[in-house]
Amino acid sequence: MNELTPTTRALAWCLHLLVVGLAGLAAVRSVTDHAPGAPAVVAVAAALVVVYAVGPLLPVIRRSRRAAACWLAGVGAVWLGLLALTADGVWVAFPLYFLLLHLLPRRSGLFAVAATALAAITAFAAHQETLTVAVVVGPALGAAVAVAVVRGYQALYRESERRRRLIEELTATRADLAAAQHAAGVLEERERLAREIHDTLAQGLSSIQLLLRAAERALPGRPEAAAGHVGRARQAAVDNLAEARRFVAALAPPALEGTSLAGALERLCASTSAQHPLAVRFHVTGQPVPLPAPHRTALLRIAQSALSNTVRHAAARHAEVTLSYLGDRVAVDVVDDGAGFDPERTGAPDPGTGGFGLPAMRARVRALGGTLIVESAPGRGTALAAQLPVSGVPSVPSPSDDEERP
Repeated sequence: MNELTPTTRALAWCLHLLVVGLAGLAAVRSVTDHAPGAPAVVAVAAALVVVYAVGPLLPVIRRSRRAAACWLAGVGAVWLGLLALTADGVWVAFPLYFLLLHLLPRRSGLFAVAATALAAITAFAAHQETLTVAVVVGPALGAAVAVAVVRGYQALYRESERRRRLIEELTATRADLAAAQHAAGVLEERERLAREIHDTLAQGLSSIQLLLRAAERALPGRPEAAAGHVGRARQAAVDNLAEARRFVAALAPPALEGTSLAGALERLCASTSAQHPLAVRFHVTGQPVPLPAPHRTALLRIAQSALSNTVRHAAARHAEVTLSYLGDRVAVDVVDDGAGFDPERTGAPDPGTGGFGLPAMRARVRALGGTLIVESAPGRGTALAAQLPVSGVPSVPSPSDDEERP
């Protein structure tokens, strides 16, 4: 049997009161009408109330259909005794219909309701000493109403249970989706952190290391040259610290603060030339247009990473960085005359060797819908071209945008 919900529990109490009230009504009417069998009616009505009260008090009746059937048989037997004594007992049949339909299986409940209605009609006709349409319609109509109400409630209950299970499944699915999105966000954030660390902190620390090695080689014979290398290393450390602070605060690169992308790239080329034995020239082509902050950051990071790779691996003497405005696209090209490499042999990032450069560049341009082309061969230098679309991309106004306007 189904456990009672708060709503059905209230309905059950109404049913209990209805049984007690109708039994009491039969007893009171027999006394007030001075019926010959009034004492017997009162006694049987009281017995009906007592037997009926046993059901709600015994948990086994709610748990076992067999126990419920036995209890209903006892209630029915006492009710038949009341029905034999007084015609007023027929009204107790109506709450009995609901009890039978609720506690018995579907088919058994319908059969029991039909039998109860037939008993009520037969007893009522015997008391009236005639069988009329009114005698039949009353109990039969009550039985039909009870069946319709109970079946309607059961249908609503099943639909409610189906929706409850659906909501639980939806809640579980949303929880799983949230967990999956969280995991994906963590992985994406780790990848972003790897790119940012490679393009900022790792590149700066590499430059400091190269400068300190140069100062070490200059000592003790050339102290002035060594001091110059140390001074540039100190400045690189200051710049790297600023990058780290902005990186933690998720702000734009300091090199872009208060200037345009062209200005930041020009300073990058100048500082690279001053700190390393590499002559870097910078060019701008095309008509400058305002760029969104993500585009400016990505192109600057790509240029930083490309020049760092040139300094660390290419043994180049000259490099050129070109910023090109191509109408609906913007591009940064970095070309050097270094040792070159085989682009086909570059694989997945290897944190042990610092190999986040090209994968990080590709991830940056892919996130903004752009392209990255790398052309190189051993002994023939390297050419890197990163292009990003700018047409239809909303731009957030900033001081650097104004400086890039014609």
